[in-house]
Amino acid sequence: MQIIWRQRARMSLAKIIRYISNEDPQAAQAILERLQSAILPVADHPYLYRPGRVPGTRELVAHPNYVLVYRVTLERIEVVNVIHARQEYPSL
Repeated sequence: MQIIWRQRARMSLAKIIRYISNEDPQAAQAILERLQSAILPVADHPYLYRPGRVPGTRELVAHPNYVLVYRVTLERIEVVNVIHARQEYPSL
């Protein structure tokens, strides 16, 4: 299945990477690569990870601090958000 990153997920990822790169650009690049590569196995095994807290989503702990929230459709995998593991999600 094709994997696409929705705008909200791309924006969240960019914000995370900008924040980390202010302190350590190399760490930011490593996190970016780790998060982008973590979703790849989902293309072959879309239901591998736990059901999400938001109905219709699934959650992949891609790093001890970051969770990729994705949705499985008939045609593709949509990464809908990237959240910090300690972030209240969904927000109340």
